Amino acid sequence: MITATTRLPTEAEIAAINARHLVKTPLRPADLLFVFGTREDVDERIEEACRLWREGYFRWTIVSGGVTPGDDRSECAIIADAMIARGVPAGVILREDRAMNTGENVIFSLPIIDAALGLGNIGSVICLGNTWTARRYPMTLHRHWPEVEKMLVMVDSFKTPRALWHTDAEFSRRMLREWDKIEPYKARGFIAEWPARETCDR
Repeated sequence: MITATTRLPTEAEIAAINARHLVKTPLRPADLLFVFGTREDVDERIEEACRLWREGYFRWTIVSGGVTPGDDRSECAIIADAMIARGVPAGVILREDRAMNTGENVIFSLPIIDAALGLGNIGSVICLGNTWTARRYPMTLHRHWPEVEKMLVMVDSFKTPRALWHTDAEFSRRMLREWDKIEPYKARGFIAEWPARETCDR
């Protein structure tokens, strides 16, 4: 049986993933940085969050992620504490430490953002996460918070250039695993189309 672990992407899939999944958005200063928790490439995510802070790309941030098997600290605590140690003020960091998946990242974080800042006061959000998950972060956010402008920043530790992900066996496995979730998740209402198809097909 061919699985995401063993199958090779077709040329059409490679082109579609590069054009529609690895979405490149213009980056400008935002009201909020949404840091999605992870167990993979944690240092890369922390470093990028700190860089975005140093360069003035956000006023507030929320770090979301619960405790995963094998650890006694939440993804939120690991990432947020490291951001503080590297210079991000603790006062600008909101914390959500229960989420176990991307949907919960958003669903559990929105009330925290609303209570602290007011959702109506946030006009733009930068989503920060792993390259292979890519637009599924803002698609999840768009399902629950369509009003805000969304930008996407992706990080990974692969030496392979992003557009050549299919030439690295592990990078390809991760990318195909996430790509295969998009249409079923849309059909089940977990995520919403983002950006508009006419935009991402250009």
